[in-house]
Amino acid sequence: MTDNPQDIAKLKEEIIEVIASEGMVDRTKVTPDATIESLDLKSVDIVMILTALEEKFNVYIPMDGSLQEAKTVESLIDAIAEHIQKERETQ
Repeated sequence: MTDNPQDIAKLKEEIIEVIASEGMVDRTKVTPDATIESLDLKSVDIVMILTALEEKFNVYIPMDGSLQEAKTVESLIDAIAEHIQKERETQ
């Protein structure tokens, strides 16, 4: 994965799609300024989302650090995207 803005935007869009489908949330509500709480995502939902992302991107995503601190959808997506990029660089 490169630092290409198009690649990053595509990755983030794919993450949003997984959040919407696995979290059973209307796709239009998954916006950068939405909070995890406003989407009514519980910790079990986050685990399901992370598991689906791990399978989709063939990476391991630990539930710590920036992921635990994420309060908005944007911060969650950024943390996940950053982790996926790092994992891809080491593969």
